[in-house]
Amino acid sequence: MAEPCFDVAHLGHVEMYTDRFGESLDFFTRVYGLTESGRDGNSVYLRAFDDYEFHTLKLTRHHTTGVGHIGYRTSSPEALERRVKVIEAMGCGIGWSEGDLGHGRAYQFRDPDGHVFELYFDTRIYEAPPEEKPALKNIAQKYHGRGVCPRRIDHVNLLALDVHAIKEFMVKALGSRVTEEILLDNGRLGGCWFTVNNKGYDIAYSEDHTGTAGRFHHVTYVVDQREDVLRAADIFLENGVFIETGPHKHAIQQTFFLYVYEPAGNRVEIANAGARLVLRPDWPTVTWTEAERKKGQAWGLKTIETFHTHGTPPVKK
Repeated sequence: MAEPCFDVAHLGHVEMYTDRFGESLDFFTRVYGLTESGRDGNSVYLRAFDDYEFHTLKLTRHHTTGVGHIGYRTSSPEALERRVKVIEAMGCGIGWSEGDLGHGRAYQFRDPDGHVFELYFDTRIYEAPPEEKPALKNIAQKYHGRGVCPRRIDHVNLLALDVHAIKEFMVKALGSRVTEEILLDNGRLGGCWFTVNNKGYDIAYSEDHTGTAGRFHHVTYVVDQREDVLRAADIFLENGVFIETGPHKHAIQQTFFLYVYEPAGNRVEIANAGARLVLRPDWPTVTWTEAERKKGQAWGLKTIETFHTHGTPPVKK
C-alpha cells in the first residue's frame, strides 16, 4: 500500500450554477441557513457558521445548472507546487487563475469526466461582524439558528461515465485514499468515496446512468445530530422544498441523510456524519458488491432510481 499523501488539506468550496438565482439564494440563506459573506459579479459567496474560510459555496448566476468548479485547499504553498507538477505531468491542467473574492491564486485542472477543479493555499479567513461574534473563540461565527443552520461543508458528489478512471485520477492527482467503493457485476465501479485527510470522505463519484459526462450530483453540509436532520425535514416541508429521499441512514459511510432539490433543481443534502473518522493509516478499501447494494440503505430503504439519473445540468430528452 502506498504511503498516504497529505499535500491536500481539505475540500474548500463548491461553485454551483443556477438559472433561478434569486430563488436559489433565498433557499440557501433563509431556508438552508447559510450566511452570505460577499458578492462579486454574478456570484454570491456563502458559508456555514463553523466554516473558517470566507466561503464554502459560491452560487453563480448562469444559463443552466450544475457545478462550476470544486476547490481544495493544500496544506502549504510548497504542497500546492508539488501537486501542480504532478497534475501537469498527467496532462490535465488548465492553468493558474488569480483566485476570487474568497482566496488567492489557484491552479485549475479537469478530471477525466470534464469537471473543473482548483487547488489553492492562500485563503481569506472569515471575520464575523460584531452581531455575529461568537462567545467561544474557537468557532468562526455564532450559532444563528436560521433555517436548517448547518455547521460546515462536508462533501460533494459528482456523476461520471467511468468511475474506474476517476479512481486512478484522484489517487494520483490529489493523493486521495479510497475508503469505500461499489463493484458492479459487470466489473465497472458504480461508486467510489475518496478522502485527503481523516474524514470518511470529502468527495464521491457515482456512475451516471444517462451516459452524460460532467454532471453534478449533490453538495452536503452537516449538522450536529440526527435530530437536526429530522428538524430540517420539517423546515423543508413548511417551505415547499421537494424532498427526494430520506431521512434515513446510508450503509456506505453510515451518514444519516436527507436529500432535497433547491429551486433550480440542484440536489442538496443535509446530513449527520457522526463521529466516524478514518484514523487507521493503512485503511483497506471497503468494497460493496452489487447484490449487497440491492439490499438498500442501512435499514432497508431502497435507493431510488433518480439517484442514478437526476443530476445537473439536466439531460435533454
